Amino acid sequence: MISRTLRHDLPIHIILGVLAILTFYPFVFMVITSFKTSPQFIHNFWGIAWPPTVANYRDAWGRISIYLANSALVSGVSVVGVVAISSISAFVFARFNFPGREFLFFAILSLLMIPGVLTLVPAFLLIKSFGLLNTYWALILPYISGGQIFAIFILRSFIASLPEELFESARLDGASTLQIFAKIVIPLSKPILVTIAIMNILGTWNDYVWPLVTIPDGRRWTISVGIVSFSSHYGGLESWGPMFAGFVIASIPLVVLFLFTMRYFIAGLTSGAIKA
Repeated sequence: MISRTLRHDLPIHIILGVLAILTFYPFVFMVITSFKTSPQFIHNFWGIAWPPTVANYRDAWGRISIYLANSALVSGVSVVGVVAISSISAFVFARFNFPGREFLFFAILSLLMIPGVLTLVPAFLLIKSFGLLNTYWALILPYISGGQIFAIFILRSFIASLPEELFESARLDGASTLQIFAKIVIPLSKPILVTIAIMNILGTWNDYVWPLVTIPDGRRWTISVGIVSFSSHYGGLESWGPMFAGFVIASIPLVVLFLFTMRYFIAGLTSGAIKA
């Protein structure tokens, strides 16, 4: 019986193993190469070189640290705006009845169907008319507004599924609407709020086109634009060590963020999927 199960599952395990290797090896190769000198890279392309060098990281950090700081600022402010505004909006849509509520909600939801590339030029002209080009606000404000749609959809579905008895009990105890929102809704929505925050940080951190067209000043570039400029500076075989070190440094904040919030992220995805 065991051998039959093993024969049945073995091909699946082999396929999953191969897919796992294909998924993770590029990252492993990037880390290994980041510790190589130019001669080590040329003569030992695939293997682990010894001794490793950290000079690549010193060189890369000196060039891309400003881009990391810019991305951290833009992502941090944007995610606070998205979480704050979307949680309030979702609470209103879920717990208050007002004329045109469903129409307005589905109108907002329909914006998910519009490709972002179609709004690129109108958004650029709008930002230009406000005089915000080449400022951090040219990135922060569109990221906040663009992150609302999915966040409101997920949060509204979750808040609407909470039992009415919970809110009635709070009202009987004298809780105001603001207290209900702050002390009941927000704590219960914590996993979903963390999921929304992570997804928005990933989106702002990896966005390339919008910062490229709105921020001509290289000192204000985010990491996605800065790392491309950094890569073009290190184009030859003799310079791949610093280039890959820059890639690793750019990836570290997202990896650390996911490792520390993975439990909430998975719980939020599960809750959002079930409630929605």
